[in-house]
Amino acid sequence: MKQAWVLRPQFMKDVGIYHDPHSGLKESIRLAQSIDLEVVRAEIIKLRKRRSSTLFGKGIIEELSHDLAKSSVELVIVDYALTPIQQRNLEIAWFCKVIDRAGLILEIFGKRARTHEGRLQVELAALTYQRSRLVRAWTHLERQRGGFGFLGGPGESQIEADRRQIDRRVGQIRKRLVRVVRTRELQRNARSRVPFPIVALVGYTNAGKSSLFNRLTDSGVHVEDQLFATLDPTMRRIVLPSGQSAILSDTVGFIANIPTDLISAFRATLEEVMVANIIIHV
Repeated sequence: MKQAWVLRPQFMKDVGIYHDPHSGLKESIRLAQSIDLEVVRAEIIKLRKRRSSTLFGKGIIEELSHDLAKSSVELVIVDYALTPIQQRNLEIAWFCKVIDRAGLILEIFGKRARTHEGRLQVELAALTYQRSRLVRAWTHLERQRGGFGFLGGPGESQIEADRRQIDRRVGQIRKRLVRVVRTRELQRNARSRVPFPIVALVGYTNAGKSSLFNRLTDSGVHVEDQLFATLDPTMRRIVLPSGQSAILSDTVGFIANIPTDLISAFRATLEEVMVANIIIHV
């Protein structure tokens, strides 16, 4: 099992979604553990200001570098949106792989997506993220089975070739997702001819949506006590106590501070919520 650190910056003037940094740190630890990382150190680092080149100040970087040199840690997770330059400079300073919150969530998505549509949506988000990370003195694209290579090691730098490779693949995925959207529209049109209301279950990740879905439908949707256990939507017909039938939809969970690119990549999935007659917040 790969060992990792989780670092959560706390800025004095920070007005983010989390008012309690300890809750945010606990969530980040669970995210890391959900892809079988062993978190051997987790801490909140208080900062007065953001350094444009490294996020952290020189003293903190040197202190952490000293501790890393004495450990066998291969990965540092910074629970923040790092710029490509910050991420690269931290990797150079610490001699190990560094990923931010978006990279961690994408790695989880890469391991969780099961359907063809889900994999396409995750790959689109991952490629968009990777393209922004192509900065000078960085590495050639790599991908690990079941993930997107954010936890992998370096290769040789060939930025322009990588950009062209990514752009070609993004174009292919977008065309496929257009067909997915059209197929979903046809399916929705077919359902609209049957007078069944659609009920969508929404809520924070790991809140219990899939467990409730299984209880109401007697289904076997994958349930596990971990964040983002469900990525692909599932729909089943149920009969209400009144005798009326309805379509129940299980959806991907929400999480705080999720990058915009990840949300837009799941447009086809989120459209199922938008057309629901009833939304139940679990």
